[in-house]
Amino acid sequence: MKRILLSCLAIAAGIITAENVNAQGEWGQKFEQMGTMLPTPNTYRTASGAPGREYWQQKADYDISVTLNDNNQSVTGEETITYHNQSPDQLKYLWLQLDQNMRAKDSNTPLVSSSSMPDTISGKSLQQRITRDQDFDGGFKIASVKTVDGKAIPYTINKTMMRVDLPQPLKSGAEVSFKVAWSYTINDRMQLGGRSGYEYFPKDGNYLYTIAQWFPRMAVYDDVNGWQNKQFLGSGEFALAFGDYTVRITTAADHVVASTGVLQNPKEVLTATQLERFEKAKKSFDKPVIIITQEEAIQNEKSRAKGTKTWVYKAENVRDFAFVSSRKFIWDAQAVKFENNTPLAMSFYPKEGNPLWEKESTKAVVNTLKTYSKYTIDYPYPVAQSIHTASIGMEYPMICFNFGRPNPDGTYSQRTLEGMVGVIVHEVGHNYFPMIINNDERQWAWMDEGINTFLEHQTIVENYSSFDTTWGTPAGVVNYMKGDKNNLRPIMTNPENGRSLGYEAYGKPSAGLVLLRETVMGPELFDAAFKEYAQRWAFKHPSPADFFRTMEDASAVDLDWFWKGWFYSVDACDIAVDKVTWYKMNIDAKGFENQVKVSGDGTLGGGDASVENGLAAPKPFTMANTKSSEYGEFKNAVDDKAIQKRNAEKNFYEVTFKNEGGLMMPIIIEWSYADGTKEVEKIPAEIWRLNEQQVTKVFAKDKQVIGIKLDPKNEIPDIQQSNNVYPRVDSKSRFDKFKDGSK
Repeated sequence: MKRILLSCLAIAAGIITAENVNAQGEWGQKFEQMGTMLPTPNTYRTASGAPGREYWQQKADYDISVTLNDNNQSVTGEETITYHNQSPDQLKYLWLQLDQNMRAKDSNTPLVSSSSMPDTISGKSLQQRITRDQDFDGGFKIASVKTVDGKAIPYTINKTMMRVDLPQPLKSGAEVSFKVAWSYTINDRMQLGGRSGYEYFPKDGNYLYTIAQWFPRMAVYDDVNGWQNKQFLGSGEFALAFGDYTVRITTAADHVVASTGVLQNPKEVLTATQLERFEKAKKSFDKPVIIITQEEAIQNEKSRAKGTKTWVYKAENVRDFAFVSSRKFIWDAQAVKFENNTPLAMSFYPKEGNPLWEKESTKAVVNTLKTYSKYTIDYPYPVAQSIHTASIGMEYPMICFNFGRPNPDGTYSQRTLEGMVGVIVHEVGHNYFPMIINNDERQWAWMDEGINTFLEHQTIVENYSSFDTTWGTPAGVVNYMKGDKNNLRPIMTNPENGRSLGYEAYGKPSAGLVLLRETVMGPELFDAAFKEYAQRWAFKHPSPADFFRTMEDASAVDLDWFWKGWFYSVDACDIAVDKVTWYKMNIDAKGFENQVKVSGDGTLGGGDASVENGLAAPKPFTMANTKSSEYGEFKNAVDDKAIQKRNAEKNFYEVTFKNEGGLMMPIIIEWSYADGTKEVEKIPAEIWRLNEQQVTKVFAKDKQVIGIKLDPKNEIPDIQQSNNVYPRVDSKSRFDKFKDGSK
């Protein structure tokens, strides 16, 4: 009997499968497990997404002396790097990043960038994009690479990478120290662009320097890539090892210097008044303390002190180091209290940034630290600094460069305010991703930009109720997802190969996380899993698979379908209500009484004469008696009359949904009832698992439905709203209606 039963079930399953395949065409495997799409777990990285029992990472410590020359806008430095080989491998050579070489005369960056000849072109564009005949000579000039006792070490420079050939192989568990001397000319950010450089202020003849990618830095060697020595072309950012820094920055004596880390010699570089205010700021939790006022900064702009001053900073367990220098800085600071740490939120800005910066910058830093810490880990570093610049924002450990300048008369628009606060939140937020949760930006831009944009969105929502919060949400990527798929790239694309990096690395990944939190998983499950990821990988090097696996491991939500659709494809979301049929019990059903007589075809919005409120009369169905099993009696008898009585007045709606866009998404239904009320119902995305193109489902309702609308709050990025409603809304324009005589 068992064998016969199994055979019958197999035949039935075969029929169902055939019907599904015929109905949906080619099967896209959109709900199959990712399997070999992800790397095989091992003792370094587990199947749960956590670091394995043998996880390791390298360490690179730096002792640097650098001089910033305000007369010729150049940097000259010498560093001692101590490299700790904590890998199980023996290393014959080391790779260093020379990111300034992107600006060298022989850089590949302009060569691999396409260009076209317009009818009209500016001189700047002609120089930069076509002739490349500008006078600026960028790139590192390496003076020497030596052992600590002064012996030359062979090295090879390949564009933005330098290989240092060690005198003897570096064994596992050993360390090596060596020296590098270098210099380079600082770029004008306003003319040549870039993540760092200088801005010149002609009215007072001063410079504001934002200095980054300024020293030869160790490339990452890890269990995923070996040496991460992918060339820097400009879009892919940085992969860096953690380490400890001691940095001595020498510049003009009247400059103010801020940097990654903690100032070691404040009594030597600050005035007594500045030092007193600085100490006061460490105890001010409700508002910033002004350490250098605008009036003092204006006075300092006029000075031209002879000689230099050296500022000494130390930073522990950071992956990079940046600094700024200028005569023009106003400086304010406010303390932020966490359970085990009290960092200072600080801002440095010229008078050109006021009154906006004094009012909003440090406030935004504070809001960022508090909100990000809630979702990840308490901010562990001693400072977080926002520096005013006129061009794009950029992030480094404990310090970031942010635009947002008011008009010359001090006025500013709401757009300027929102743009400035948004970029400060975003760049300060990068302290968490990737400065602490240290992913590989050179290959996976979305892991820092997209995750950070999501937390930026949460920070704005929770602290700035009057701001537009569309960016980084499903609604904010609809127009992008409507685009020609030939011009789109999946999130899982190297940033150098992206077609629209703002969406592919920032907007769409963030929107996906909003979708997961608000619609797919729910805030409680999402927040716990996301926090687990941050805690697992703080001060470590996660990969995409570690994120995907942790989010599932900590929530018990199978998300393979989501990663495949949202991260690995360019499918669009377009779910349509294709057909709705209304049913009620038939009065003539044998064996039942007190059923209401109904008639009609049951189609919502059809042409039946009995249509009321946009609905046709219901279609009758007959409820039959429940039969006992041919293999035995049911344990509990089914009371058909009781079931009939409970459901006699119910309305049953058979709804067919079509997936026109290809992206698997939950179905969110808003039911509008005849009594004027509404109800929202969510169907998980797994409804599509057996048929990826069309599904039909019956809903039982106590009230009569007069209309259906999908995704009423734009929780999913549906690219076509017209097929989200049933009955269909007349889309004719008033002119079209006038032409054909319709009302």
